[in-house]
Amino acid sequence: MQQHKPLTLRGNFSWTFAGNLVYAACQWGMLVILAKLGSPEMVGQFTLGLAITAPIIMFTNLQLRIVQATDARKQYSFSDYLGLRLISTALALAIVTVISLLGGFRWETSLVIFLMGLAKAFESISDIFHGLIQQYERMDRIATSLMIKGPLSLLLLGIGVYMSGHILWGVVGLVFAWAVVLVAWDIRSGILILYRSQLQPRWHRKTLVKLVWLCLPLGFVMMLISLNTNIPRYFIERYLGERELGIFAAIAYLMVAGNIVVNALGESSISRLAKYYAAKDAIAFHTLLLKLVGIAALLGGTGVLMAVVAGHQILTLLYQPEYAEQTNLFIWLMVAAGINYVSSFLSYGMTACQYFRIQMPLFAIVVTISTIACLWLLPSLGLLGVAIALVIATIVQTIFSLGVIFYALHKL
Repeated sequence: MQQHKPLTLRGNFSWTFAGNLVYAACQWGMLVILAKLGSPEMVGQFTLGLAITAPIIMFTNLQLRIVQATDARKQYSFSDYLGLRLISTALALAIVTVISLLGGFRWETSLVIFLMGLAKAFESISDIFHGLIQQYERMDRIATSLMIKGPLSLLLLGIGVYMSGHILWGVVGLVFAWAVVLVAWDIRSGILILYRSQLQPRWHRKTLVKLVWLCLPLGFVMMLISLNTNIPRYFIERYLGERELGIFAAIAYLMVAGNIVVNALGESSISRLAKYYAAKDAIAFHTLLLKLVGIAALLGGTGVLMAVVAGHQILTLLYQPEYAEQTNLFIWLMVAAGINYVSSFLSYGMTACQYFRIQMPLFAIVVTISTIACLWLLPSLGLLGVAIALVIATIVQTIFSLGVIFYALHKL
């Protein structure tokens, strides 16, 4: 109980940005290692494992961390959140196991999917401890967790692939790394805030049902967002194979660089946007959101320009010459990224206006359009068709989000 004095807002922001930056860099480093030491097929297997497990975990997580972190009145205890998270994580792991066995994958790919689900299960339990830490405004503990987890994951994945020549042992290293961080850091961080007796899971049926009912829409929205990212990957694996999926995923991950800036700015601006909207100050709200959208456009434009001018050299340097053959794909993915940055800031604006329910049908429409566009364009254009489908989906998301923002401002 002795180390839960909250940090300042600036301190929390600095720690969060640093932690996310290190972790994102290490995640990208994993793809680089697989591309350099292995093959596009290895990158494809790794990406497929993430693509299959992510929507399941996103849904069963129910955004409990955010609900817990914003539970200012302490309506539920940490034991309730932990109890529900353990149940939902076990359910997620069971679903992943069934998919890995019955999905018609090669045995090695099936094992990679299962092990990725196991790693995500450890991460999911860490996440609920992060919610507790966030509730007490100690983002330095979460950032340190990410700074340990990222390099350790990168190291053990690299050793596993280098020593064995197979992706399987690399993913085993990943499972071990995430389990170690949970036990050695995240649970210990929880002990610094609460007594050990308060860290025991509680399974009170009535309380859990009430908590599930509260969080279910948030879980559904997060699943749709994850599906929107991963649906193209499912189609690539089925139509073109693991090798093409690996090439696509490695190039697509370069979109993440801008997302780090967008998410950091969005999370630091959302409270101010919410205050402007609550105060019915439409001019201040509109001005701040316009500045954020301008930054997004600048980031996106820079990414497209770099892809056009030096795309071949960038892909050759980061990966291998076979990746550099897809320069046109790189350009289209950067176009999709730029539009997505704008859409992300508009989503922060919607959330600041407390327009939550509309986001469910909005993302359902976007996922449907993304699916139709992939089915339409992938058979004739290959990977380029998937990138164009992403551009179409992000444009639709931006237009709908903009409509919601205009409506919200009109209501003022």
